[in-house]
Amino acid sequence: MATNAALKNQIASKQDAAPQKVAPQALGLKGLLNAPTMKKKFEDVLDKKAPQFMSSLLNLYNGDSYLQKTDPMTVVTSAMVAATLDLPVDKNLGYAWIVPYSGKAQFQLGYKGYIQLALRTGQYKGINVIEVREGELVKWNRLTEELELNLDGATSDKVIGYCGYFKLINGFEKTVYWTRGEIEAHKKKFSKSDFGWKKDFDAMAKKTVLRNMLSKWGILSVEMQTAVSKDEQVPEMKDITEEVDQPDIIDAVPSEEKPSADIDIEFDVNE
Repeated sequence: MATNAALKNQIASKQDAAPQKVAPQALGLKGLLNAPTMKKKFEDVLDKKAPQFMSSLLNLYNGDSYLQKTDPMTVVTSAMVAATLDLPVDKNLGYAWIVPYSGKAQFQLGYKGYIQLALRTGQYKGINVIEVREGELVKWNRLTEELELNLDGATSDKVIGYCGYFKLINGFEKTVYWTRGEIEAHKKKFSKSDFGWKKDFDAMAKKTVLRNMLSKWGILSVEMQTAVSKDEQVPEMKDITEEVDQPDIIDAVPSEEKPSADIDIEFDVNE
């Protein structure tokens, strides 16, 4: 028969073995990405490309002091959008970015990402967007959309506008032209953050032209519609590693990063 001391020891052992619950902020991004269920989530989406994508995400995070100040769960949520679209988050490639905004990370689709998603539909014979420099614009008719450029006539490196074009395999084609002033007015009215604009104004301007042109006149696949709706949207902080009926707890491996003071979601720290 077990003694009282033995029973107390058994109870204490069970309590010691109980999962430790910590907030995702305490785990940090490295800890979140090491969580088994998180790894599975990315593997379900990216298959064999998941480890490379997650490594790229961690490198992006470690190399961006501004991103490190955001909630790590929103970094993961934004990364999952890019993963779902099968677009790299390496900012040097220009397909998709994860940028800080008011303490949270947000997913931004680059103009190269829009081109990539359009080409995947198989409906576009050609698509492009370019800067127009001073001296290159000969004529632009807003009504008929007749554009005449002299690409060898630049008199300076000053960019005065942006031209977008696509042609579908059925023969339909569209040309648009935005002045730099129109781009700046659009930015002022709709942009939530100057982060991308300060780093690469031309890239953000070309993205604006492409996004507007495709959403109005292009053929949008379900994938492209998802990209447009998620672009520059600040994600809600939620646990994306579990099903809807169990949103708050996942198995995770603790990282060595210092915990945050904000505690909103609890995780089980065990394998």
